[in-house]
Amino acid sequence: MPEAEAALVVNNAAAALLLATTALAGGREVLVSRGEMVEIGDGFRLPPLVESAGARIREVGMTNRTSLRDYEDALGPGTGAVLKVHPSNYRVTGFTSSVSVRELAGLQVPLVVDAGSGLLHPDPLLPDELDAATALADGADVVLFSGDKLLGGPQAGILLGRAEVIERLRRHPMARALRVDKLTLAALEATLRGPVAPVPASLHLDPSEHARRTGVLRDEVGAGEVVPCVGRVGGGGGAGVELPGVALALPEAVAARLRTGRPPVLARVEGGRCLVDLRCVPEADDEELAAAVRAALAGA
Repeated sequence: MPEAEAALVVNNAAAALLLATTALAGGREVLVSRGEMVEIGDGFRLPPLVESAGARIREVGMTNRTSLRDYEDALGPGTGAVLKVHPSNYRVTGFTSSVSVRELAGLQVPLVVDAGSGLLHPDPLLPDELDAATALADGADVVLFSGDKLLGGPQAGILLGRAEVIERLRRHPMARALRVDKLTLAALEATLRGPVAPVPASLHLDPSEHARRTGVLRDEVGAGEVVPCVGRVGGGGGAGVELPGVALALPEAVAARLRTGRPPVLARVEGGRCLVDLRCVPEADDEELAAAVRAALAGA
């Protein structure tokens, strides 16, 4: 985990955001850039979430461009906190500008950073993804993120930050209602202390090993062609990032038979072909996968 004075875990990232803004700015304003007014999924949007517990959203800047001056002009006695939301699942490109965590940390009000996807440290594969370690080092009072996206653990909302601020959140009455159980904490500990979790393992799959395994699969089933393909991070992290790789291309009709086989195999259909991509398949399952593909081909 990144270096932080203290940590707190609640049941999801939305709960973490609700707790942070309520404890730090309940009844007062939270300054947020218009370009960061996100919808977090299933129709839930940031303003109603924050305002549901008594804080008030004050939008600053424009959708595509926000400057430090916009925040400074909005600061006043009614300002409870500044919230910076990293766009984990979308991108605004073109004539744009935003304000860094380091700049916002100089505003002398509590700074809450919603890092979203759960990237703990900088990753060359995800150069545009804000990581928790950098946000803390740049002066954020609280950094919050999901446990079940890039971190690859259980659903949870993780808050890291200054000890005094985290203790303030921990002692807020809402924290009791949002706390996690021991199973979630155990799963989170296993994710952080145990072997590499499936999500980061798939993200950093060795290209040559990926190609070798795909070639072995083709030889095992005696059909198909190894072709280039592009994977995606998905799951609310690394928006727009492409992961070059390879897949075994089979006739399109094989996809339906794979889905209804035992065990079911979820391949994807692209360009009129069924693509079997091993990126997210543990190597220990390669033989079982080959048997499933042979069975699907035999059902033609």
